[in-house]
Amino acid sequence: MIEFGHFAAFLAFGLSLAQGITGLRGERRLAGLLSVAAFGVMALSFLTLVQAFVTSDFSVALVANNSHTLKPLAYKIAGAWGNHEGSMALWCIVTLGFGAAAAAMMKTDRPLFEARALGIQGLLGTGALAYLLFASSPFLRLDPAPFQGSGLNPLLQDPALAIHPPMLYLGYVGYSFVFALAAAGLMEGRIDRIWAKEARVWSLAAFAPLTIGIALGSYWAYYELGWGGWWFWDPVENASLMPWLIGAALLHSITVTEKREGFAAWTALLAVLAFLFSILGAFLVRSGVLTSVHAFAVDPERGTLLLIGLLAYGGFALGLFAWRAPKLEGGKAWTLLSREGALMANNIVLIVAALTVLLGTLFPLIAEAFGRTISVGEPYFNLTFVPILALILILLPIVQAWAWGKADVKGWLRWAAGGAALVALFVLLGIGPFDISVGAAFGLALGLWLVFGSLWELKRRAITPGRLFKLPRRVWSMTLAHAGLGLFVIGAVVETTGRYESTLALAEGGKGSVAGWVVTLDEVRSIEGPNWYADRAVLTARKGSQVAVLEPMKRFYPAARMPTTETAIHKTGTGDLYAALGEQRDVDGEARWVFRVYFNPLIDLLYAGVVLIGFAALLGLWSSPRKVTPAEA
Repeated sequence: MIEFGHFAAFLAFGLSLAQGITGLRGERRLAGLLSVAAFGVMALSFLTLVQAFVTSDFSVALVANNSHTLKPLAYKIAGAWGNHEGSMALWCIVTLGFGAAAAAMMKTDRPLFEARALGIQGLLGTGALAYLLFASSPFLRLDPAPFQGSGLNPLLQDPALAIHPPMLYLGYVGYSFVFALAAAGLMEGRIDRIWAKEARVWSLAAFAPLTIGIALGSYWAYYELGWGGWWFWDPVENASLMPWLIGAALLHSITVTEKREGFAAWTALLAVLAFLFSILGAFLVRSGVLTSVHAFAVDPERGTLLLIGLLAYGGFALGLFAWRAPKLEGGKAWTLLSREGALMANNIVLIVAALTVLLGTLFPLIAEAFGRTISVGEPYFNLTFVPILALILILLPIVQAWAWGKADVKGWLRWAAGGAALVALFVLLGIGPFDISVGAAFGLALGLWLVFGSLWELKRRAITPGRLFKLPRRVWSMTLAHAGLGLFVIGAVVETTGRYESTLALAEGGKGSVAGWVVTLDEVRSIEGPNWYADRAVLTARKGSQVAVLEPMKRFYPAARMPTTETAIHKTGTGDLYAALGEQRDVDGEARWVFRVYFNPLIDLLYAGVVLIGFAALLGLWSSPRKVTPAEA
């Protein structure tokens, strides 16, 4: 079967190359058929890899290095993409899948444009398959085959991490087709309303899973690593955040192109940058140039090939943009004090935010090249990224109520006065009964400002309560996304500034306290799982009439020779009581177990906000028209 899969991958390579050639020649129907065939063949190839993992075929090097007979079935399947080679196979199948979906769904009445978009996508698939087959093959065999495998990285043996890579790749690779649309539009010299309608669909199809994928990765790090927080500015976290920021800017820019046929060149550039930042993310994760607990591989040679691919795609796209962008039409006139002007300001701030993250991520490498060792962490991002992002959030409720062409300045002044009053109220409450910092008070006011602004926008558009649920799904998508952003800000501010943390060294029967909870260690016992053994502690936490039992563990996986921390989390409705088991130590001649115990207030509100943003993107995708009317054409 694995030889069949290897052959099928080569066949997909040939079909994808043929798709690229026929598409660029303008043969829409043939390019579409080839894209569907390439995806179907690559799907069969990928299924042979999954089958090899399910049956523990250790004659396949990838299976021997990343699986084990005792591993649960779900994680055997996840092992097919929980490594460098398998993840690149997933990248290939998603790339070809977007091409096949586009072949079936594109309806712009511009066959040459559609053919070129499919052709560019075919070439992107060809490049990904060339890397897979000639530099990172998952089909290599071992002779003789080992009796047992090494096991999947224990950190990846988790439900969230099993789903996280496919969701991220749907986002990363989804921008490949937006890239293809931009290249085809530039070739045609038309980035207009029809182009924007199509690009919006595929931008949302990438943005929604990328949002959910980032949330899954964050939540996995929160409960699996035992660090107690939800975001650590890890290089791989940053690698997914940067294309998300560019993707958010792209969605706002596409709105202007669709409604006013403005920002044509700017929108095309953002479409290019969204995919290039996705490729950059793949390079950072897989090249080994940056160290991260999330990274799949440390392989500078293959990382160099990814960098060459990034430069090749980037050089082609930016060269095409420089050649064709000056010939694009500019659309209707607009002023700074208009919805267009505010959306352009929003885009610029998002780009600056992404570049700020990029600088903080790469600066240690730049410093190392000059012989210096510098660590860039949370303080840098708090001082740079957070104020930049705050600028966008302040503008959102105002901008969504502004008119196209020219805004109502009086209305803006009323909004500004309301926002200032809200901030002043929270600052006074913070100084008084809330006892929080001025920064936290401002953050809470900003979060409520976003939520209120979203609700007010619904009221403004509905006019009467009876019309509320008759509003277009697109309006609901926008307002729910902004409301989700507000919930995220409130949760992030409260959790970050209100987190309680304590390190407890407890003997059995010993007690400690954190955030008003009295924590008692009942026992620590050894247990065994299917492919691991562990020390499991039983903690009883009490606060008034509330009682919670927490069972944090320290696991060890013999096959991988690797320990993991399994935290225990009790949700109280107002926050998480969170415990992580450390090592046993001798304290004053007595054996004690060390625990890190946290209380993280309103952290679920943070994740609820992100999920709401992802849902809003899916709602917007559902509401997108698939056919352009003759009047719009």
